[in-house]
Amino acid sequence: MDDTQLSRNNKPGEPSQPRMYSPTDKPLLQSLLSTLADIDFEYEQARDKVNKHSPDLNLKIRILEKLKAQHQERRTPYIQQLAILQERMISRE
Repeated sequence: MDDTQLSRNNKPGEPSQPRMYSPTDKPLLQSLLSTLADIDFEYEQARDKVNKHSPDLNLKIRILEKLKAQHQERRTPYIQQLAILQERMISRE
């Protein structure tokens, strides 16, 4: 199976049929997932830096809470776009 296909959930006993992404959906999906991965990576790096270099526990907790809120805020529009894309792909089946 190449990277343009996903297995469909078939009924028991039915052969698996690949799902093909439309030419317009695949680049958008890849871009959204790549952006989310970048956001997550940056968040993990920032968390690690705070955990290693902040000796004050109360300050560390406040900073980590703020980082988490910013992380969620940055991710939200991309998650929403993924949900829209998923609905569009499902409606085509």
